[in-house]
Amino acid sequence: MAQFFNKSANNIARISMVAVAVLAATGGLAFTQLSRSSYLTGQYVEKQQPVQFSHKHHVGDDGIDCRYCHQTVETTASAGMPSTQTCMNCHSQIWADSPYLEPVRASFRDNKPIEWERVHDLPEYTYFNHSIHVAKGVGCSTCHGAIDNMPAVFQQNTLQMEWCLACHRDPQKFIRPKSEIYNMQWQTGDLDAAERNKLKSDLKIRSREMLTSCSTCHR
Repeated sequence: MAQFFNKSANNIARISMVAVAVLAATGGLAFTQLSRSSYLTGQYVEKQQPVQFSHKHHVGDDGIDCRYCHQTVETTASAGMPSTQTCMNCHSQIWADSPYLEPVRASFRDNKPIEWERVHDLPEYTYFNHSIHVAKGVGCSTCHGAIDNMPAVFQQNTLQMEWCLACHRDPQKFIRPKSEIYNMQWQTGDLDAAERNKLKSDLKIRSREMLTSCSTCHR
């Protein structure tokens, strides 16, 4: 019986299978990189605000505590945005006539909040509570980065689930004493492994199984 396929078909088949495997691997790698890119996550992207508030100036240079503006960070799910009255506590005296701050003065006069552009925006199906993280030793800079050096706030981390889970699976690597929560100069190496494990116990941080349960973040 005559051979139906040419002998070269074997080589073509082998090459085709290798090519499909390579293309699949390349496509998978491209997808994972794209899904983690700033294009989709918003990481490192500075957003324009109605008034370009500088954390570097207010926090880094002037030393204003995070809680002065974000007053509910220790008590509620939201850290809270400062009212215009909070801004005017200083700016009724400092830069009181600056054209740059006219949107702030207009907001105060008209009793109309400034419409800030949200920087850290979790999906609606994700539940996040600032107060519990603060209570369990997670510092501001752990999630928000060196915000005291940011002239314009940007999202330091991806905020993707894998980033959250890295902490929930091994929380002792990321926690700090409560006295250091708002210390922007705190470094992860300031505690050794034994001190971290003791701190985890003292703060009564839940088990890995509970912290990684779906219902912890998706309610």
